[in-house]
Amino acid sequence: MTTPQPQEQTDLPSWAADLISLYQAETASQFILHGNIADRIIVPQADKQAIGELNDFLLRVLMPRFDVVLTYDVGNGIRVEKGNEIFSQWPALKELPGGSLPRAPRQAIEALTIFFRYAANLGRLQRKKYQVGCIVKSASLVAPAMQGGLNYDLSALASLMRDWSTDSMLTEHSLATFLLTENLNDLHPLLVNNTRAAQVKINLPLPAAMGNALSLMRDDYPIAIKEFADKPHVLAGQLAGASIAAVEGMLKTNEYKKTSITPADVIVLKKQLVEKDCNGLIEFIESKKSLDDLHGQEAVKKWLSQDFALWNKNDLAALPMGYLLCGPVGTGKTYMVECLAGSAGVPVVKLKNFRDKWVGSTEGNLEKIFRLLVALGRCFVFVDEADQSLGKRDAGSGDSGLSGRVYGMFAEMMSNTANRGRIVWILASSRPDLIEVDLKRPGRIDVKIPLLPTSTPAEGFSLLRALCRKKSVDVANEDYEVVRNMIPNLLTPGAAETLAVKVYRAVQTSEPRLSAIEALKSCLVDYQSPVAKEVMDFQIDIALRESSDIDFIPPAFRERLKAAK
Repeated sequence: MTTPQPQEQTDLPSWAADLISLYQAETASQFILHGNIADRIIVPQADKQAIGELNDFLLRVLMPRFDVVLTYDVGNGIRVEKGNEIFSQWPALKELPGGSLPRAPRQAIEALTIFFRYAANLGRLQRKKYQVGCIVKSASLVAPAMQGGLNYDLSALASLMRDWSTDSMLTEHSLATFLLTENLNDLHPLLVNNTRAAQVKINLPLPAAMGNALSLMRDDYPIAIKEFADKPHVLAGQLAGASIAAVEGMLKTNEYKKTSITPADVIVLKKQLVEKDCNGLIEFIESKKSLDDLHGQEAVKKWLSQDFALWNKNDLAALPMGYLLCGPVGTGKTYMVECLAGSAGVPVVKLKNFRDKWVGSTEGNLEKIFRLLVALGRCFVFVDEADQSLGKRDAGSGDSGLSGRVYGMFAEMMSNTANRGRIVWILASSRPDLIEVDLKRPGRIDVKIPLLPTSTPAEGFSLLRALCRKKSVDVANEDYEVVRNMIPNLLTPGAAETLAVKVYRAVQTSEPRLSAIEALKSCLVDYQSPVAKEVMDFQIDIALRESSDIDFIPPAFRERLKAAK
């Protein structure tokens, strides 16, 4: 592979510089490029830079002096990108059926392999040594991960492609092959597990690269980018996590509508761009709430406020890798995340249903999600129902090992210390005992917060009063004694919210109109807890045992914890 001139090489993405080093050191001749491969990319040219595709970058920057460059994809078949005169001299070309290059994967891969051997033989005979390159686009469609057990024909095809990097006849010749796939888990394991092939990950663009791309787009979209024309890198920093292709599409739309992007638009636009790029696998949690909206839990609010203060000072050493919110159903785990989202000042991302019925698709979805999280810079990641979502170390053979692979991917991502202070995990579960112990250990989840129901009538009344006030039903503080003996024990915020709605309805529909306290009394008379007492007690005990700090536990529950031990 030809190295770009030194002044050009400094402008190369880190993945391209690493690839060049591996090839020149003869460490690898086959490269599996995965990740953000479908994005637009800055392509250095002789006198300027331009925005193109990955294929353009490989051809113009990494292989400018190759004699023959071929590409293959299942749609277009084999194409000669460079060196057609040399390729046309290949004797076997005339013997191909119909005189045309095959399109079907098995026949195309066989034809490419035969040509590579032909070029290698020419070199061995010292008649002519050609430098040959080949790009296989959408390699996961050519050699996909196996579905439904062993497929001998598919494995034979993958074995041929692996031979391009392991057969000494080919490796001693100047052959470089590039397999392009968005997700490694979508590609056949014979290729992914090939130790002679180098896996090169292409991440979403960093702000510097996005800023350079925006600078190149200024002349094409002058109206759309007008507000940021002199400061493209400011806009780039605010769009972290979006792809260049998505941003270019946004600029095209705005230019067509003749509207400029304003600073106020950026947050909404970023959310739309990132969620679209991720195909609905994540969503951003937007909230106007803050920690001040949490009822009670002063020790928890104090701890979280201290974490935010450290975060804002960029003092990351003491920040937790993650939080676990645990407690019975209805105790406000999602509500607390909304309060965190409003207070954090950084994106709060919720993982949606990333599981898929197709082999490898679930793992591929997680790869895509993790790439996004890294690109966002700083973010909170919310995993609801974590006991169901995070997988199991050993789930048996019922799901063909999927749960174990999901567990392994989360375990690796959550324990990466390079992400401390950048990616903070928030797991929520009413059954934290079902989450694998290794996923809850310090270094992955450092702070475990129990969210518990009320422990005294006064707490229950205070909660009901606050929720009724939000619905413009003002229950007086001095009315506590009137309903003290009616306040249910172990009242959750979810159950209290339902009661507050009933109180509001009773006030609005009663004839004659009931007072607030009368409506509350009428609703408490026939109240039944939505959660069975034995279930509530069981989930409370689990949450108490999980707590990482005794101060998080209300005094009334501390005796219960001692008794449980």
